[in-house]
Amino acid sequence: MAVDKKKLIDLYTRTLKVRLFEEKVWELFGENIVPGTLHLYLGQEAVAAGVTAALKDSDWVQSTHRGHGHVIAKGADEKKALAELLGKATGSCKGKGGSMHITEFKKGVLGATGVVASGLPIAVGAALSCKMRGTKDVVACFFGDGASNNGTFGESLNMSAIWQLPVIWIVENNLYAMGTPIKLTCPSATIAERANGYCIPNTVVDGNNALEVYEATVEAVKRARQGGGPTLIECRTYRQRGHSRFDPAKYRPEDEAKEWLSENRDAVNVIRKIAIERSALTEKEADKIREKLQKQIDKAADFARNSEYPKPEDALEDVYAEAF
Repeated sequence: MAVDKKKLIDLYTRTLKVRLFEEKVWELFGENIVPGTLHLYLGQEAVAAGVTAALKDSDWVQSTHRGHGHVIAKGADEKKALAELLGKATGSCKGKGGSMHITEFKKGVLGATGVVASGLPIAVGAALSCKMRGTKDVVACFFGDGASNNGTFGESLNMSAIWQLPVIWIVENNLYAMGTPIKLTCPSATIAERANGYCIPNTVVDGNNALEVYEATVEAVKRARQGGGPTLIECRTYRQRGHSRFDPAKYRPEDEAKEWLSENRDAVNVIRKIAIERSALTEKEADKIREKLQKQIDKAADFARNSEYPKPEDALEDVYAEAF
């Protein structure tokens, strides 16, 4: 697939923006101002960047408990996102959702869910809605390797295949469901091949290469828009940190972690190198993009820090949906 220079710059920018956002989240957590638990997306940025770069603004994304990256890559306001993580009234959910329920509905983010695999049936419903309304929009549903062992995985893939729904199943296989290695819970060589049982086209890509993720998603989106139904894309990737904020990830073999966390496999470095080799960016231009994004994220953090917390009476608002 021929990818133009503009798209390569976009992929680099999206990947880097998610990285800088997550690094800022970790910094704020260190200040003890992020309430609740935290599941960082560090290391998996290329998946969110590659998938969302293949979508239209009107397309939908269903996220997970590790969902900051999906939301930011889809174009959510980083100021509102950080404010939400800090539980502030200026947050995208007015401080009521936090890390595991962050969303930006106006940007096509259906929401993040704290329960493993609970987003898959939601994606089925959203995709059915797109098909019934004839919008030609698609739904990209992210979930982890652990979710592929949940009953809703089979049920959702089956329904999407039967009804030929415009949904792209994105498995972010970081090799561990919390601390359990996927090799102990999946009898097949890949998660992708499980889709064969539902007659769903599938593929495995390097989840640390935003360009490779993008190219696979473009083909899946094209098929879905043309009425060809769902596709499953397994993105092989790796967390930079543990499952959640208190997990040191000591269960991962040292040699494995060293290989996956090396500079040449780093998601930002990979797409930066590709963009420079294909003359889409120079080293100086890539550095300027980083400087610009860093300032943007820093300002968002200041906005979040200085925002007010919700008032107690605000808990009674937004309980019911507005009448149609």
